[in-house]
Amino acid sequence: MKNRYEGLLVLNVKGNEDGAKEVIERLEGDFKKEGAKIEQVQKMDRRQFTYVKGDLDSGYYVNFIFSAEPQAIAKLRAKFALDETVYRQNYLRLPAKIAEKPVRTPSHAKTA
Repeated sequence: MKNRYEGLLVLNVKGNEDGAKEVIERLEGDFKKEGAKIEQVQKMDRRQFTYVKGDLDSGYYVNFIFSAEPQAIAKLRAKFALDETVYRQNYLRLPAKIAEKPVRTPSHAKTA
């Protein structure tokens, strides 16, 4: 059974700001290879870190909202841990998407 997830990835694109688009497209492909269906990709631009650890002081934040099998999360974590452009990653399970019910108007309504 597929669950909905939110995956926040912090990318290390230091010195290559224009390459962020290509990295995001490659990551989308990695999600799809693991059987995930992407609903939305939110590009949140570069942000400074509150606490600096090491030589990297900022990162490019990208939020993926997707549906996938639970075991796909472990595979994605392992794959992105080896990717040098993914600095940090965090996944959160979201509640199931509620389908909107269509608004029905009574057919017997009189118009004046």
